[in-house]
Amino acid sequence: MIRDEIKTATVQAMKGGDKERTAALRQISAKIKDRDIEQRTSDKALDDDELVTGVLQKMAKQRRESIAMYESGGRTELAEKEKAELAVIEEFLPTMMSEAEVMAAIQAIKAETGAFGMKDMGAVMGELKKRHGAVLDGKMASALVKQSLS
Repeated sequence: MIRDEIKTATVQAMKGGDKERTAALRQISAKIKDRDIEQRTSDKALDDDELVTGVLQKMAKQRRESIAMYESGGRTELAEKEKAELAVIEEFLPTMMSEAEVMAAIQAIKAETGAFGMKDMGAVMGELKKRHGAVLDGKMASALVKQSLS
């Protein structure tokens, strides 16, 4: 499980004296615990790896946005810090689907559902996320679905 890998990596980073990595891993653990607490009140049960992957994807997206803002603002030292955190986060994310794999999945879903126009975009995206949510880049998938249906 991804959660166990993160715990093991945290212990190794602490023993190795890598303060930045330890801080990033502790931040990941804290976000996962926050999500666990949110999940307690939800009636929708998620697989543990799915929950952790969702947290990691959200954290990675936040880091990418921060990096872009810091670089456009000329704050390279802060951008470098965010890049280091992003590298730690990405270690635990599953390999994302390539553009070709996403396009093949979209074509299969279109064939199964009979989608052919932009009005069917929600159905195609919903099915795509249901089948491949953990390894799917939502932004890229959305653009490819739009392209495919237009």
